Amino acid sequence: MPGATTSNEVVAPGMPSVRTRFPPSPTGSLHVGGARTALFNYLFAKKHGGDFVLRIEDTDLERSDPEFEKDIFESLAWLGIIADASPEKGGPHAPYRQSERLASYTPYLEKLLNAGAAFYCFHSEAELEAEKKELMRAGKNPVHLCDGRERSRREQERLAEERESITRFKTPAGQTLSFTDLIRGEITFASDLIGDFSIAKATRETKSLGFSPLYNFAVTIDDAEMGISHVIRGEDHISNTPKQILLQEALGLGTPQYAHLPLILGPDRSKLSKRHGATAIREFRDAGYLPEALVNFMALLGWNPGTDQEIFSMAELVAQFDLAKVQKSGAAFNIEKLDWLNGEYIRRLTPERLAELLQPHLRRAGLINETFDQGLVRKVAALEQSRLKRLSEVGERADYFFREPDYDLELLRWKDMVRSEIAESLTKTSAWLKDIPEADFTAGQLEEFFFEKIGAGDKGVILWPLRAALTGKKASAGPFEVLEILGKFEGEKRVARALEKVQRN
Repeated sequence: MPGATTSNEVVAPGMPSVRTRFPPSPTGSLHVGGARTALFNYLFAKKHGGDFVLRIEDTDLERSDPEFEKDIFESLAWLGIIADASPEKGGPHAPYRQSERLASYTPYLEKLLNAGAAFYCFHSEAELEAEKKELMRAGKNPVHLCDGRERSRREQERLAEERESITRFKTPAGQTLSFTDLIRGEITFASDLIGDFSIAKATRETKSLGFSPLYNFAVTIDDAEMGISHVIRGEDHISNTPKQILLQEALGLGTPQYAHLPLILGPDRSKLSKRHGATAIREFRDAGYLPEALVNFMALLGWNPGTDQEIFSMAELVAQFDLAKVQKSGAAFNIEKLDWLNGEYIRRLTPERLAELLQPHLRRAGLINETFDQGLVRKVAALEQSRLKRLSEVGERADYFFREPDYDLELLRWKDMVRSEIAESLTKTSAWLKDIPEADFTAGQLEEFFFEKIGAGDKGVILWPLRAALTGKKASAGPFEVLEILGKFEGEKRVARALEKVQRN
């Protein structure tokens, strides 16, 4: 089909400037799949000195919600994916919210109707469903080829006054539609397998306009009017591409270059969904992931830089991103890899910045209030920095610094120690702590003192009950680091209470 095949060059010489777009529908929170698509569009645009557009597709008025739109804006901003044009920022092709562009679709729809390239279909949903089932029973492709597609425009208008209708594009028969996908190569469709697809419907909300544009029609017009040069989206949109190319040709519009990204898969190799765990960007933020780590992780979902490098700043991603290195097959979402990356980014923070980021998670865990000890939080941040994978872990890992731990007596036992041996260990520790001046309560000096006292014996006999008494945990930071932060008074108090627990039971 003439004009339907795009160049396989990503940015061909003489092409207009690169302009990509991310057009989410505000019918739910921004999830990792959508954010990955936004990121790849952003990286591609910035790599080629172009613009990245955020467009809100909210023509589904029943399902669209301003709260979800707000979530999209906030999530992208948190990730550092900043649009050059958007509903908030405006831009040369504003408005960037579909519900504010409804009137602009009218001349295009009229052009299609007047040219006989579109028509009113009067079949009910029940009739269409019955037709679909019959075609499937007969082993045929369940597409609708409307028996009213050849009615005159006058006859269509007359019937439209009496009956509900949907506007359909008259798909030409017997044609081969092809386009070159920048990731997948040439993709071909037979027009006979597409059918007469819907492009607009009459709705109560847009009664003054007379119709509401549907997805393939609206997105084709928006991309053309906004000068979109490259459409980078998920592979679930591949089947929409020939429909949009048909509309572009019928309307005399240019065809952008297309690139369809691989699906993001869960551990079971099915499409990532809520049943696999967190998928919304907000959920990852609340769970204590850093935006830089999540961006780094999402960039590697389907894109392979071809090197051993795993940690990328946004600037490095922009410099190295290449659609030619995006895989065709699905990209597995590996939460362990994300945890590792997040831990690496946590360790790159200054202790002061980490302490600041930990505060919301400590508040959520009920460990600090508005008048908390900032010095204590900074010390805890410095101690736990090498161990944290997620910021939210701090509430469980370090709660004993903010309140006295509650634990079972059995936790104090090292190996096969009997109760009298535990009591003896804690009695020694209590006496030794009293002998150490408060000025010497540093991890290094405490370790030196205790190791000298313990000598060549099993250090666990002393250190395990001590650490358990201080933290109430099977696993934690070492006893000397904990003692330094808790201080002499609190350390002595906790050992004394542990000894009392042993003697009382």
